[in-house]
Amino acid sequence: MLVEIPSARWVLVVSDGPGPGAAMHTDVLTQGRESYARWAWKAAYEELSAAQGETPLPGADLYRLAVAAYLTGADAAAVETFQRAHHALVDQGEVARAVRCGFWLGIVLVQRGHHAQAGGWLARAQRLLAEEPLDCVERGYLLLPGALRSLEGGDPSAAYAVFGEAIEIADRFGDPDLVALSRLGRGQALVAMGEAGAGVAMLDEAMLAVTTGDVSPIAAGLVYCALILACRQIFDLRRAQEWTAALSRWCAAQPDLKPYRGQCLVHRSEIMQLRGEWPEAMEEVRRACAHLNEPPGDPVLGMALYQQGELLRLRGEFARAEQAYREASECGHPIQPGLALLRLAQGRVGDAAAAVRRVLDEAESDRVARSRALAAYAEIMLAAGDVEAARAGTDELEVLAADFDAPYLWAVAATARGAVLLADGHPRGSCVALRRAWTSWHQLEAPYEAARVRVLMARACRELEDHDTAEMELDAVRHVFEQLGAAPALARVAELSGMPARREAPAGLTPREVEVLKLVVTGATNREIADRLVISEKTVARHLDNMFPKLGVSSRAAATAFAYQHKLV
Repeated sequence: MLVEIPSARWVLVVSDGPGPGAAMHTDVLTQGRESYARWAWKAAYEELSAAQGETPLPGADLYRLAVAAYLTGADAAAVETFQRAHHALVDQGEVARAVRCGFWLGIVLVQRGHHAQAGGWLARAQRLLAEEPLDCVERGYLLLPGALRSLEGGDPSAAYAVFGEAIEIADRFGDPDLVALSRLGRGQALVAMGEAGAGVAMLDEAMLAVTTGDVSPIAAGLVYCALILACRQIFDLRRAQEWTAALSRWCAAQPDLKPYRGQCLVHRSEIMQLRGEWPEAMEEVRRACAHLNEPPGDPVLGMALYQQGELLRLRGEFARAEQAYREASECGHPIQPGLALLRLAQGRVGDAAAAVRRVLDEAESDRVARSRALAAYAEIMLAAGDVEAARAGTDELEVLAADFDAPYLWAVAATARGAVLLADGHPRGSCVALRRAWTSWHQLEAPYEAARVRVLMARACRELEDHDTAEMELDAVRHVFEQLGAAPALARVAELSGMPARREAPAGLTPREVEVLKLVVTGATNREIADRLVISEKTVARHLDNMFPKLGVSSRAAATAFAYQHKLV
């Protein structure tokens, strides 16, 4: 909230020297500059806003105000102030600084999805440099948008060359922001070209510039977030975890910071999920959604909603998971293979198979997207009884794992291979592959994935008539799934353990209420339940009204949890 200062305080007293209003203006402007220097963004925004009451701020201070506005989430004010800063710097004859201001204005507009406006401001910056024969570092900055367009357009080689030109300019002028951004871009280009090792080395150089240099906050935030995303793309979980921890510390040092914090929370949630800290992961992603919703329109919200959907799916809250996926899709975020795996968990194998096949076809030239889809593809094809398709998918997954040489992807490939061998009637070979997969997941400290492998091992041991080992494996994973709250996986273990079904339904449910509850678990709507059971929607609603008090619950999600807890599914 802006600090409002009555205009009377700014009226100058006629005298031989500056009056008290001028002194107050100087004081608040100095305070704003000092707050900016120590990264106290809210204070800097309020103080610099107050300082522009009746005396126009020079271009440099307008630039500071624009940055403070952006970093506190006041995007509209940031865009308007960047524009004023640009014009003020041009009027002051500081063309190079005006160009840099135009560059950052373009970047901010792109982040908010205003690509046409961004293109206009970047073109204006280019025109200014074309009119002034200046040898300045800003020429390197203006190389970056074109290189990014080449990278996003599927031409990483062209992007690599242009980012190289920017690196030469950055090094010649010793500009920290351009040093970090140009190396980040070249690292991303190398990864896209399939040279993950060289790309990671360049990404590490970019991050080194951030952690040891005088990189501005907007540039630092961009590098942190882009680097973590790049590490996720190449399945380098160790680096992703390391830099997520660094980003968390960086955000914590700036309590007023609005951008980057939401994405940091999403990455933290993903890491917590992998480590088996599901309640903490759910809380982090809940915080991320709340943070990214205010103000609305942040594109990272789709990433947060997808992560929320993944956690809800694994916990068996299918209706809520589907809603999260739908909302993520509305934000423009890809929702596969998560939605396909949800359909598989709901027993809709045909829908799952159709979706995952389409995703693979669309990702023909995208190795990262294809790698993520292939693991789901193998699992879904096995559920559909198409062992040949699952085998082909696993073969390709192993090739990609060798290309990326990432422990995570090797673990995924070994799990898929073990499942295919088991389905193909080779339990001994399956045990070998699954033992390798379990070791990999254990080293990655991923308890859920490791436990899923042990379920497959239990099945293989049963086929080899080693029933003692099979039961021990199931006993071990039952405890893991209970701790995690992985209701669908726990139900599968109960099924494999041969636990007898209850003769009487719990909580006094009637047989028809049990049927309705089992369909609620799949995420079916009242209309879909009515169609399946050939009854009216009103009858479905009456059954639900009768059931909820019996179960002691007030929502479909809670009823779903009850059904899993009492082995009704």
